[in-house]
Amino acid sequence: MENSSRILSGMRATGNLHLGHYHGAIKNWVNLQYEHECYFMVADIHALTTNYESTGLIASSVHEMVIDWLACGVDPSQAVIFIQSEVPAHAELHLLLSMITPLSWLERVPTYKEQIEKLSNRDLGTYGFLGYPLLQSADILLYNAKFVPVGEDQVSHVELTREIARRFNYIYGRETGFEEKAREVIPKLGHKRALLYEELLVQYQQEGNDEALEKARFLLKDAVNLSLGERERLFAFLENKSKVILTEPQALVTAASKLPGLDGQKMSKSYNNTLMLREAPDTISKKIKSMQTDPARIRRTDTGDPQKCPVWQLHRVYSNEEVKQWVQTGCTTAGIGCLDCKGPLIESIQAESEQFRERARPYIEDRNLVRNILADGAEKANETTEDTLDMVKSAMGIKY
Repeated sequence: MENSSRILSGMRATGNLHLGHYHGAIKNWVNLQYEHECYFMVADIHALTTNYESTGLIASSVHEMVIDWLACGVDPSQAVIFIQSEVPAHAELHLLLSMITPLSWLERVPTYKEQIEKLSNRDLGTYGFLGYPLLQSADILLYNAKFVPVGEDQVSHVELTREIARRFNYIYGRETGFEEKAREVIPKLGHKRALLYEELLVQYQQEGNDEALEKARFLLKDAVNLSLGERERLFAFLENKSKVILTEPQALVTAASKLPGLDGQKMSKSYNNTLMLREAPDTISKKIKSMQTDPARIRRTDTGDPQKCPVWQLHRVYSNEEVKQWVQTGCTTAGIGCLDCKGPLIESIQAESEQFRERARPYIEDRNLVRNILADGAEKANETTEDTLDMVKSAMGIKY
């Protein structure tokens, strides 16, 4: 079932997108769609985990977000674009995987406590919020995706997915009597070595500890009381050489430009420091002109330090080397003023946003175009996930 080139990625439906989304993720999607079989998901069920009391924003933003994707260059002829809730297998696999996923695995996800603290004004004491990493795992495993494009802060979610796939395969993927036959051999290692093998077995198969795997391999190679066949059986038992039902995905940590917001912090609507993808030209100009610069430049004749200026951070993404050199020299020598510095930046961002608005226009004028893309995507996604869900249910003994 493993697909060597398939990718699954998605975004929560929480409103129109800003330039940070484009430079942080969607630009990568546009490149990946020509190199891999890509499935891009509108994660509306995920949006419910923190917005279950105010769902109006989710419903109103689904189509707008897809228009933003299309405006950025995501091509429905190259990638499958679909809404998560229109593929029921996501919810079903999530439920089935919840039967085997230890609670402690969900509680240790780094972003769990971080989000609770960050969103302390909301009631997040729900299973949906605790279990959202498991739903993410179900999303990925359902498509037997080989790669998942993520930032560094999301690698732990892919690791959790790998552990869940490994545990599922361990429980449901073995031939009849395989474990019993292997366990009959373990006592031949001797009492101490047998206990150590069992301990290392658990550490690797259930906790994903690669160091434990290497130690166990060394232990078996050094065992003199085993025949070649017995040693190979324990190697297979250790490495979970069984039928692969769910593919362990790889995190594809792609090079992403982290676009700063208007105040130098991470661009985020919660910080009110964004430039939206399809922002009007005059709004772009107004926002950038009002940006704070190096606080040391009180007067036009004061020299500045670009490293202390949020405007310079945007130049690093949008300007060519010639302009960046002009900014560096002009700022540090007071040869240019802050409004001068902002001029080329305004032009570059306006030009980019104009491209987005132009690409979005057909989909805004005819909303049926987006509806048809999503309907076609849901059909393809349902076809792709059918086999995986059938295999999972058969392995768990509930395919009648």
